[in-house]
Amino acid sequence: MTKPFPSSVLFCCDHNSVRSPIAEGFMKKLYGQRAYVQSAGVHNDREIDGFSIAVSREENVELDRHRSRSFEEMIDWGDDLGAFDLIIALSPASQRHALELTRFASIDVEYWPIMDPSGLGETRDAKLQAYRQARDQIKKHLLDRFGPPTRNAGHE
Repeated sequence: MTKPFPSSVLFCCDHNSVRSPIAEGFMKKLYGQRAYVQSAGVHNDREIDGFSIAVSREENVELDRHRSRSFEEMIDWGDDLGAFDLIIALSPASQRHALELTRFASIDVEYWPIMDPSGLGETRDAKLQAYRQARDQIKKHLLDRFGPPTRNAGHE
């Protein structure tokens, strides 16, 4: 049974360049505007990963304009972490950071163990395969957690 649908979700990972942008993009595609969705990283020391863009584009999720940002930048730019109903951490480091930042707030933090494909594969095809595997793990978690896609979500 799925839990209640949140009104706002923050996905986080280590650098906001691979897993969390994919999760943000697919959440928006699958569920449209049912929830306010953002993503962040523990660090902001990388741009969005080209392989993340490529494997998302294979399923009509556009990440080209994504700009990586950290939790601290979110706060500096006026985003209140306390305004999110749910934070979904996709890496152990981001889970620890999210729990630390929200220790005095009543925000649910979930951990989804999504593999980090960034260091895997020797060839372009092997790398793409690893990124597809991470993308598919994320999609499965989204569907398991939030249920069937919202009708016409990707067309809003």
